[in-house]
Amino acid sequence: MYINKRNKEDIDFFRISEKYPHISRFIILKIELQRRGVVLSDQALKRVNIEVHQTKQRSFSRESEDNIPVSLMLRDGTMVVTRPTVVKKGKNKLDPILVDVEDEKLVLKDSGEVLEEVFYWEKPDYYEKKTSRGIPMWQIASARPQRIDINPYQFCDFWKIGKYGCKFCEIASTYYKQKKPCILNLDDIRETVKEALKEKGRYTSVFMTGGTCLSGNELFDDEVDLYIKILQEIGNNFSSFKFPSQLIGSAYSKNQLNRLYKNTGLMSYTADLEVLDEKMFEWICPGKAHYVGYNNWKERLYQAVDIFGRGYVNTGIVSGIELASPNGFKIEEEGIRNTLLEAEELFRNGVSVVSCVWRIAPGSIFASQRQPSLDYYVQVADGLNKLNKKYGVNNGMDDYRRCGNHPNTDLARIW
Repeated sequence: MYINKRNKEDIDFFRISEKYPHISRFIILKIELQRRGVVLSDQALKRVNIEVHQTKQRSFSRESEDNIPVSLMLRDGTMVVTRPTVVKKGKNKLDPILVDVEDEKLVLKDSGEVLEEVFYWEKPDYYEKKTSRGIPMWQIASARPQRIDINPYQFCDFWKIGKYGCKFCEIASTYYKQKKPCILNLDDIRETVKEALKEKGRYTSVFMTGGTCLSGNELFDDEVDLYIKILQEIGNNFSSFKFPSQLIGSAYSKNQLNRLYKNTGLMSYTADLEVLDEKMFEWICPGKAHYVGYNNWKERLYQAVDIFGRGYVNTGIVSGIELASPNGFKIEEEGIRNTLLEAEELFRNGVSVVSCVWRIAPGSIFASQRQPSLDYYVQVADGLNKLNKKYGVNNGMDDYRRCGNHPNTDLARIW
């Protein structure tokens, strides 16, 4: 029987929950699940019903089609974005949390101790349908429980140029396998979104992202043009010009931002800095640093606030990568202090900072790095949430209702 074991130096979930009583234990558990990953026991795997549960997913960095559930939901409705795997023999730097069955319930276990009940995501109605060209719709738009996800450009141009891609990102291994861009067909997208929206009450927004496209008369022009075409097609499904939507794209120029805002129904724009430190940005995100630069990236975010409005512009960080060796911060307290100091400037200027938990990806350059502690991630999420409240930046377009991948915006549930 498989029993996972936590690292001796790790403070466990229960003790961290006691240390931070003002933070929901469900959010702390979500962080731990994303930090360590999840494995399924044989009994848990038997509970997967491919007619009911979502087991297929395609994004710009991976594709899966098996009987493994895409992800998990906690008892209070907290969504966890983490791809489970089947229990395998071998050593992990951090043993994953076990999904098992006890007393006829699907539960999470750590070192044999039950943490919480858990549920698999249910698949949307459109998943088994095909477009008029015969393409399975799940390959065109994947779904989270509350939103439609579209990845039009399933590639990243930074990986064409030496090792200009972000060091934490697993798209590196994807790129070296396919060697050529995959761009979704516009008709397929239109038909899939139209079909998805027939499921009343499920979705709160439409979301788009993909790898960086550098080409065009101006840097990123082709990327912007692609998103404009798609957003215009999607917009035909709504009675109002603006519709609940989010785009995570590159750091566009003021002209490109104006084109996006004026010509589409897009409501929310995100351009991810990934790490809040200029030197770390240059080391970890060399492509972004070379083509745009850290300070220019921030300036473009501030320009976006002037166009989209406060609370409708975000930047994402992969919380924890600032501790990566050899150039990262040596102690966790330094990483927290620097991240929150840099984040405060962004919040002050109307940009919401949303944090993801760094889960070390096997195909990335950082595959051999060490994972920060649970305590670290909780402090970062707590600090960002407090800054958000201090500066009154509404993050409703990227919170638990629209995204569900950011522990700090999950905390906004109790404002």
